[in-house]
Amino acid sequence: MTEEPEAGVDSLPIDVELISDVTDDVLKMELSTSTRKDIDFKTTRVVGLLSVLLAEDLGADADDEVLELFRRAYKLLELTNRPGRQTPSFTAFFFMRDVANLTRRLLWVYVERNGGVRQ
Repeated sequence: MTEEPEAGVDSLPIDVELISDVTDDVLKMELSTSTRKDIDFKTTRVVGLLSVLLAEDLGADADDEVLELFRRAYKLLELTNRPGRQTPSFTAFFFMRDVANLTRRLLWVYVERNGGVRQ
């Protein structure tokens, strides 16, 4: 019997449609109608999607613009930069939007590098 290799971050499929839908949903949110619970939930979701894209080889070693996106993403995701429970809702909201925007930009790079194919 052959053992299947353990699934790691590198073997995760990138669902372009899902990431696009989630980031669209986040970017359509309005601060005035969003609860903190919704903001926190969607922030966790887009942070996870951004992390999946950061695990992909998007050519950052050969493309300064992509490298800058990676730098911004890692800086944004540092624990000291993330909103906590005491962070005002508007600050958490704009953090969520920043993560969603950066996720979309890296998704665009992913699609360009992979021909838009859902893996």
